[in-house]
Amino acid sequence: MSNKKPISSEHTPAMAQYLRVKADYPDMLLFFRMGDFYELFFEDAQRAARLLDIALTSRGKKGGQSIPMAGVPFHAIETYLVKLVRQGESAVICEQVGDPATSKGLVERQVTRIITPGTLTDEALLDERQESLLAAIYQVENIFGITTLDLASGRFVLIEVEGLTLLNSELERLRPAELLVSEDSRFNLSGFHLRKQPSWYFDLETALRLLTQQFGTRDLSGFGCSHLSVALRAAGCLLQYARETQRTQLPHVQTLHWERREDSILLDAASRRNLELDSRIIGQREHTLVNIMDECATPMGGRLLRRWLHRPLRDITLLRARHHTVGVFLENHQSIDVLYQQLRAVGDIERILARVALKSARPRDLSQLSSALGTLPDLQKQLREFDSLHLQNLAQKIGVFPEIQALLSAAIVEKPPFLLRDGGVIAPKYDKELDDFRNLSENAGQYLLDLESRERESTGINNLKVGFNKIHGYYIEISRALANKVPSHYMRRQTLKAVERYITDELKGFEDKVLSAKERALNREKYLYELLLDKLLESLTDLQASSAALAELDVLNNFAERADTLKFYPPEFTDKPCIEIIEGRHPVVEAVLDDPFIPNELRLDKNKRMLLITGANMSGKSLYMRQTALIVLLAHIGSFVPAQQAKMGPIDGIFTRIGANDDLAGGRSTFMVEMTETANILHNATRNSLVLMDEIGRGTSTFDGLSLAWACVEYLADQIGAYTLFATHYFELTRLPELYHSIANVHLEAVEQDDKLIFMHTVKEGPANKSYGLQVALLAGVPKNVVNQARVRLKQLENQQLQTLSQQTELDLQQPPTEPHPVISQLKSVSPTDMTPRQALELVYQLKVLLDET
Repeated sequence: MSNKKPISSEHTPAMAQYLRVKADYPDMLLFFRMGDFYELFFEDAQRAARLLDIALTSRGKKGGQSIPMAGVPFHAIETYLVKLVRQGESAVICEQVGDPATSKGLVERQVTRIITPGTLTDEALLDERQESLLAAIYQVENIFGITTLDLASGRFVLIEVEGLTLLNSELERLRPAELLVSEDSRFNLSGFHLRKQPSWYFDLETALRLLTQQFGTRDLSGFGCSHLSVALRAAGCLLQYARETQRTQLPHVQTLHWERREDSILLDAASRRNLELDSRIIGQREHTLVNIMDECATPMGGRLLRRWLHRPLRDITLLRARHHTVGVFLENHQSIDVLYQQLRAVGDIERILARVALKSARPRDLSQLSSALGTLPDLQKQLREFDSLHLQNLAQKIGVFPEIQALLSAAIVEKPPFLLRDGGVIAPKYDKELDDFRNLSENAGQYLLDLESRERESTGINNLKVGFNKIHGYYIEISRALANKVPSHYMRRQTLKAVERYITDELKGFEDKVLSAKERALNREKYLYELLLDKLLESLTDLQASSAALAELDVLNNFAERADTLKFYPPEFTDKPCIEIIEGRHPVVEAVLDDPFIPNELRLDKNKRMLLITGANMSGKSLYMRQTALIVLLAHIGSFVPAQQAKMGPIDGIFTRIGANDDLAGGRSTFMVEMTETANILHNATRNSLVLMDEIGRGTSTFDGLSLAWACVEYLADQIGAYTLFATHYFELTRLPELYHSIANVHLEAVEQDDKLIFMHTVKEGPANKSYGLQVALLAGVPKNVVNQARVRLKQLENQQLQTLSQQTELDLQQPPTEPHPVISQLKSVSPTDMTPRQALELVYQLKVLLDET
């Protein structure tokens, strides 16, 4: 429902102005600057009062009804914007651009900022270690084009995928803060902040024009993505939306990255959740892989690490280079902490540069940038001492910027104020005109003392005072009792009870100079600051390349520190099909355990492709599977791994079906979710995929579940041949290795002592001898009499099952052997290679007649 209000003559000029602006932004909260407050009216006021927990008042009337109003102080606006953005809201800031003191009539106002969840750049609005992505999606048949833009860094990415499964996988990886879709789109995307755009925003011709204009190129062939017509449509929409919200051409968006699907290991949406790579809640990091792995010195390093974790690579050459670099750091152990301290001084220049480009950089941003550039020469010198080609390349990209650093150091005071409008940002001696204005303003006190002394002497009035107030300006104050001594050239300015206040031509002239000097000094500072930002833009490309190299250096140094602290070791890649892990550990669980973690081994190769894992609940089956996946994943981002040794052949995907989750909003039961995820694995896994499947079939009846689990194992073993870890409580499945030599049984050991169950957490060959479900129930606190009753019932069921099996075996023995079907007998007598096409066709007709007769 639209918030648009009709503008009628009963509104005041200010309210009419508000409504004209609001008409352009019906779905966003409009913060309208009025003096020292940002005010909101009508439905916006009611929503803001509820969302921000602020007072709801009223101002004026419309149709005899009070107009709801709410407001926030202008100096505290960022605090309130943070609250709104975290609730998925968008806001429009309408500022006073005119001077209320000089404006005749209504003060001029303009929209200066549009804040939406996906277009944040202000430091206060962002989580420093997570990207806030704006994304757009367009669909043509079964192809989905996805474009993302991190406005706070300028990273612009194109992706094309086929089918909803891969679309959901990418969205789970990217988790955009805001998602643009066409107003006529039909696909359902729950859980995202959707913003529908006119369909013509996705026009391909318009998109190509906007993109080539943005990058200053004739076409997009240089980016290798000119054939991605579906994704380019989404890119055009996204770029247009970003420009509109930022009110600028986005000079920091200088290139377009194409992320090819085949370059990375496939992780579907379920696997990303099951492996607990990262928290789905902004700012929350506990008990996730990111929490364990992220000790980066800079926020931009932390963000890059997240990108790597969510997109493990298949480029073995690049991964080996990263592993080698981590090893070099470990060999020069003392360098790890030195680099960490140097990188900490660099800070988050990636986002600072984005704010420079958008002309929203604050004085402290430039001070931090100056400090960061000052550290680069020493950092680059240190990198050149390492015997690593990868580090030499990074050193080259990092570069040094002495001219820019000298400019910033000379221009900005060491500890600038938070806002430019506060003044005092530009350093003394940087600009003579600014210094003159400041001197005039700052030396006013001495001038007034000298003037007061001279006037006392010339008038003979010893208690004459020279003063100032904001309303009347400068004045000479004399007691009314001495009015007969006042010189004739004094002009009365103000009369008070006991004194008279006067002004002279000299004092009036000084007042005009001083008051204008303060304003002119501030205007001069703003002008110089804008010139400084323009100067920085000239080197923006090189500075952005440097920040990207610094972030990568930070992540690799972080990998070395994590390997040293957590006892990680280098993995090995091979062309042969295998996954071999010796003393593998789960890094997240190990970090929270009070007791030592018990490592385990795993061996899969071209002949042994699947492990059937049995054992008691809580014995560690799921843990064993997850740690395998995490070891493989960490190896494919360039990190060392939590294993004494790890060797792996080509991997193209990691698929997991672990845990019990429902999707009530989507109308899917726990079992339906389980089957959907299973279907996805069976359709998309390949021989080079790692598949983890836990307790398939437990959500339905025993025989249904057992049948499904049995069929899944056979399909994985016979049709796909993926590296598979299949955990189950169906002991019947442990017979499958007798039928398939590619399957082996293993179990997690548990021991009963004095009616208590002790988990050994070690993986042993062969199947478990029982499931220990009743013992686990006791551990969980189920009343003992309930468990005892269950024992009795279990015994009865086991006896019934044995009796049924015995009867079935006896029946099978009594049945005479059946004759083969006539069709089968005839087919066995045929030699296809000796038949002509005509004879083969005649045989088909004969077999059909024979089949109908029998």
